Amino acid sequence: MTSFKNVPEIKQHLEAQREQIFTQLKEVVSFNSVHSEPALLQDYKGAADWTRTALNNAGFEVTEHPADDGTTNFVATLKGADDAPTVLLYSHFDVVPAGPLDLWSSEPFTLTEREGEHGVRWYGRGAADCKGNLVMHLAALRTVEALGGTDLNLTFVVEGSEEMGGGALSELIKEKPELFKADAILIADSGNAAVGVPTLTTSLRGGGQVTITVNTLRQAVHSGQYGGAAPDAVAALVRILDSIHDEHGRTVIDGVDNTTDWDGLPYDPEEFRSDAGILEGVDTFGDGDNPASLVWARPAITITGFTSTPVAEAVNAVPATASAKLNLRVPAGQDAIEVVEKLRSHLINHAPWGAQVEVVVDDINQPFSTDISGPAMSTLSDCLSAAYDGKDTVTVGSGGSIPLCTELMEVNPAAELALYGVEEPLSVIHSADESVDPDEIRDIATAEALFLLTYEK
Repeated sequence: MTSFKNVPEIKQHLEAQREQIFTQLKEVVSFNSVHSEPALLQDYKGAADWTRTALNNAGFEVTEHPADDGTTNFVATLKGADDAPTVLLYSHFDVVPAGPLDLWSSEPFTLTEREGEHGVRWYGRGAADCKGNLVMHLAALRTVEALGGTDLNLTFVVEGSEEMGGGALSELIKEKPELFKADAILIADSGNAAVGVPTLTTSLRGGGQVTITVNTLRQAVHSGQYGGAAPDAVAALVRILDSIHDEHGRTVIDGVDNTTDWDGLPYDPEEFRSDAGILEGVDTFGDGDNPASLVWARPAITITGFTSTPVAEAVNAVPATASAKLNLRVPAGQDAIEVVEKLRSHLINHAPWGAQVEVVVDDINQPFSTDISGPAMSTLSDCLSAAYDGKDTVTVGSGGSIPLCTELMEVNPAAELALYGVEEPLSVIHSADESVDPDEIRDIATAEALFLLTYEK
């Protein structure tokens, strides 16, 4: 592993920025920047304006790329030496909705510092995903500038609709691939396996959204007259849905391998139980399979929605129709299009009683894996280790999807790509009381600043 002498100086400089980092994060968290919500348009514009100003203040030449759907994406550049590599930095400023406010311990758009059993944390929607990563980049860049600057050419991409699929940025990459040319790509939209454990994410699941609708009758009929012989659409759908999991909860799709084991860092089962909030006495899926294999190396289906007659409106009638929304996750090494088609066939073939089944597929995206053995990623791995006092950098997968990774690698087939960031399990991103550990911002920024000061192609 490379030995770095300037880590204490970098970390000290970042520690001295803590108040500035908090202030910046508080400012950008104050915007409820959910994309495609007309009522939140001013908040979205406010977050975009804040981002533009922050990039300008960091010395970048900023270009804004608005789209017809109201999305704003930024591509900012900072010129280095003519013969130096180009490094692309990425994060996003949009967020998911806060959800029910009564589930939050403090107002979600007011960054709040609290100390608890896990130490000091900063709470707010987007504090970790991904505004925390945005301010981390900015803090690292300030440190680099203070310590003499870098010869690297920098491109800083800040997306405005990642949580809604990132369609506008995908189109921009297709239309203007020259804007995204890079030798090393640093995607800060992931995080450590645990607080204090330097981590690179090497695998992302792809997947798709699938809606299944089952019809059995022309209309609902009286259960007293027909119940017991008339085919119940809800019962038919329940039978179909039961077929996509075995007795231990493992996802089952006819013709799709569900036995692969994760070959990186295992996920401690007790930590997984705690991180996932599994209730006392409730088993995890898999009958002893390590959670890492189930969430990073195998396909998974989550039933995210179910529609029939609401309980409050129930009448004594045999249901004629029922629908469910399925979120499919496809691991690296499998083809998402192929798996989706096999799921479609599975759902149709497992329909009981000749029930009529319609399957509609939306938003297929491919899984992704990255090689971290090249010079840039080896350097970054060493930088992460140095920032965390010499701890070995570990590798994990992610059950989530970031289609941007595949799109950027298609533009830059010879580039190296890293996934890392300030998020970790205690951050509970996308949930109430999302938070970030300020030391994670400091230490990830330390690693990034160290990389920008030392990397040579």
